[in-house]
Amino acid sequence: MKKHKYILNLIIIFCVFFSSKLAFAQLGFCNGNSGDPIFTETFGTGTVNSTLPAGTTTYSYANGFPNDGFYTVDNGTFGNVYDWHQTEDHTPGDTNGKCLIVNAGFSAGEFYRTNVSGLCESTTYEFSAWLLNLVIAGTFCSTQPSGSIPVNVRFEIWDNTDTNLLASGDTGNITETASPNWQEFGLVFQTLPGQTAVILKMINNGNGGCGNDLAIDDIEFKTCGDFISINDTSSFDTVTLCSSQTPYSTTLTVTPDNSVFSSYFYQWETSIDGTTWIDITGETSQSITLTGIITSGYYRAKVAESAVNLSNTSCYVTSEIFEVIVNQLPAAPTVECWETATVNTATCSWEVTGTQPIQPTLECWEIATFNTTTCVWDVTGTQPVQPTIECWETVTFNNTTCVWDITGTQPTQPTIECWETATFNNSACLWEVTGTQPAQPIGLECWEVATFNTTSCVWDITGTQPIQPTLECWETATFNNTTCVWDVTGTQPAQPTGLECWEIATFNNTTCVWDITGTQPTQPTLECWETATFNTTTCVWDVTGTQPAQPTGLACWETAMFNNTSCAWEVSGTQPVAPTGLECWEVATFNDTTCQWEVSGDQPIDVTEEDVAFCENEDIDLQAVSTITNPMYTWSTGEMTEFITVDQPGVYTVEITDGCSTTNSTFNVEEIETPIISTIESVGNSIVVTTSNFGNFEYSLDGISFQSSNVFEPVEGGQYTIYVRSFGCDTFVTNTFIHFYIPQFFTPNGDTKNETFNIKGLEYYQSSEVYIFDRYGKLLKSIKNAPVSWDGTFNGSPLPTSDYWYVIIIDGQRRVGHFTLKR
Repeated sequence: MKKHKYILNLIIIFCVFFSSKLAFAQLGFCNGNSGDPIFTETFGTGTVNSTLPAGTTTYSYANGFPNDGFYTVDNGTFGNVYDWHQTEDHTPGDTNGKCLIVNAGFSAGEFYRTNVSGLCESTTYEFSAWLLNLVIAGTFCSTQPSGSIPVNVRFEIWDNTDTNLLASGDTGNITETASPNWQEFGLVFQTLPGQTAVILKMINNGNGGCGNDLAIDDIEFKTCGDFISINDTSSFDTVTLCSSQTPYSTTLTVTPDNSVFSSYFYQWETSIDGTTWIDITGETSQSITLTGIITSGYYRAKVAESAVNLSNTSCYVTSEIFEVIVNQLPAAPTVECWETATVNTATCSWEVTGTQPIQPTLECWEIATFNTTTCVWDVTGTQPVQPTIECWETVTFNNTTCVWDITGTQPTQPTIECWETATFNNSACLWEVTGTQPAQPIGLECWEVATFNTTSCVWDITGTQPIQPTLECWETATFNNTTCVWDVTGTQPAQPTGLECWEIATFNNTTCVWDITGTQPTQPTLECWETATFNTTTCVWDVTGTQPAQPTGLACWETAMFNNTSCAWEVSGTQPVAPTGLECWEVATFNDTTCQWEVSGDQPIDVTEEDVAFCENEDIDLQAVSTITNPMYTWSTGEMTEFITVDQPGVYTVEITDGCSTTNSTFNVEEIETPIISTIESVGNSIVVTTSNFGNFEYSLDGISFQSSNVFEPVEGGQYTIYVRSFGCDTFVTNTFIHFYIPQFFTPNGDTKNETFNIKGLEYYQSSEVYIFDRYGKLLKSIKNAPVSWDGTFNGSPLPTSDYWYVIIIDGQRRVGHFTLKR
């Protein structure tokens, strides 16, 4: 993009850009200490361009891009469209920083001035400003025979009468760079006695043409003074103390570096926070002696070239700060008798040293108690007294349990007879046994036994004459003293013989004879088919005969009962009745196993599902379709007709039945969304339509012919109505759009094709301006609020094949570009 080299000769831009600082000393900077700025010009911030104060410049204001001899204050540099660096403002932290953009004329001369007031008399000042050559290295101007014109600015400081020049200097040539390169330039001057205001002037040293495009920002005036160092007698600028080292005294001295001031006046200050400072009364010498310091604080000196300037914060410099830091010593700690507390001034704390005496080794009966008065261990306690023991015991002191352990056992007392006595002899330490057993008795019967009773210690006589045995009626008993038993004699009468099988012979001890009893068994009751015969061997009645067999092949509902009268089986029962009231699809079958009727069969039901859609703000008919004859309909909406009409999306169901067959149908109804046009834009000679929702949409430029693509190409410039609808729907949305298309080339060669440079669509805007330039910036054609059709001639003469530039302003919005004329 080279156009601006042909329509701009010199552009000077004052902007608040940000870039890396690079200081130059051609003009000069303070060598010592500079104060805070007392004057700053950043040209403000904002998105709307503005004007300079009256008298600041002789250039005319342009509300937009400035032509020759015009300026504007804006928040942009018109970008790299003009082979310029595209940068942000220099002042850190602002937003939409503005800049003064000046399209300088071809003649060198003053382009900016401003009055600076509030200065201090007889004071050295530093003026500074940041400059940037806007031209990108290696672009169009660099290719010209004469090369790119560098930036070169002269700064002048005049008194407020504009008659005395106080200082001046030139920046020298500032050449173009490949990337933005902000450079700072400074100028040092001194006000005269009684002078508090000056005039700053900026003069363009270079001629206009290709290049010399400049940006200036952050114009500042600051006091300029010596660098003032400070130290105490130990050459330190900070001292750290413990409160135990106070009160503290020292002497401070400030030392200027003699880089600026020629005379020196002092005033010492103190501060408790390093922010708010208070003059120390009477301390106006280069040195100060501080005494009695017990708290933290800061000290410094104000230094000026005249005494009157010490009272004006804008007219003096300050020295470095001397800081006294006093750390408070905590209260002394409570110590034990063996401890010692000492102050550590380095950490401003107490250090406690010392170790408690070691506790002594004790006997088990001893107790050690530390005596904080004497600071030694007191030991108390007495060993337990040894106990009195028996002859068989031994005593030993146990240092673990701290008691006397007694061991030993008395000799076991011997086992003695009942007539014996055992006595322990403590002298001999043993048991002595005495006593004699009683004599056994004599003259006992044969059945008696003498046994010594160790419990009663006498002879116990036991035994009883054997009891005479119980005799049968035929027996006799006699006691035998020799054998010491009863002798029994006699014989039982013989048992009778020839008894019947049912008879029993029992001996009667009372009558001493055999009694015969028994009755023949009674003949049993017989069934109709049985016969009874008495068996003398088994002595029972034998019953013979068989009941007639129970009939087989009975049905599950039949029962067989035996008739003892007729002596035959009788069959009875009736099959269950088949169920009634079955549905048309049911069958009843008798189950011989369960002896019940079983009903089977499933109702025939068909299931269908259909997806349908309707257009927004319309409705749709739903039909219940089935092969059932004479059907009945039941819709989920409550309707009972074959057709229903719906206008809301959702799921609709219907049951179709004749009482036997059934069809269940489901309709999934969706509403087709109407498209929503999001954006319409011109992309080259195409129109691109974008919707904010998605769907099967169709697009049209005339409302008749629709296409599925959202891109129309190629389309001539003009005003169009864009139609968008959903496929299959009649409803569409529209939007009016002005298609603004700038051709990239035209060929006025007589072939009747592309003969003119046409820009269609401008007539639909409220205001439009079109300017066409040649490569040297010469205006060839201008059209305002009218259609554009240029045939490539100037003053009736055809122009050669080349690139040509345009500036188009539509409703206040500027577009810049170029196109090609081909022959």
